[in-house]
Amino acid sequence: MQKIIIASDHGGYNLKNQIINHLKETDAEVEDYGCYNTESCDYPLYAQKVADVVSKNPDIKGILVCGTGIGMSIAANRYKNVRASHCTDTFSARMTRMHNDSNILCLGERITGAGLALDIVDIWLNTAFEGGRHKKRIDMI
Repeated sequence: MQKIIIASDHGGYNLKNQIINHLKETDAEVEDYGCYNTESCDYPLYAQKVADVVSKNPDIKGILVCGTGIGMSIAANRYKNVRASHCTDTFSARMTRMHNDSNILCLGERITGAGLALDIVDIWLNTAFEGGRHKKRIDMI
């Protein structure tokens, strides 16, 4: 069973909940790290919660959602061993797993519709890292 931790700020709260409901239909174990309502809050605090866990646990993947996905990506990528990828399409989701071994997916509720976001999540979670020459490049980061 794959463990996924997820968090959002107020701008990503609704999409986060849709993703959680979607993932509950799979064999994934999902933990919600907040936020828990649409009141204004600070996205770096939620990025920190997820990035801190993912950086220390290579078997855990994270998903972060804010208004655009950009702020969460910037904040999460400050942590060692985190490769947070902001994705707005399925091709990027596939390639960031295959070539970059992305371990946190960042999405934007205000720029990506729920149907596409769920497709991105599924592809990202079900695509394996290719390793090989890509592993060498990851090690250079």
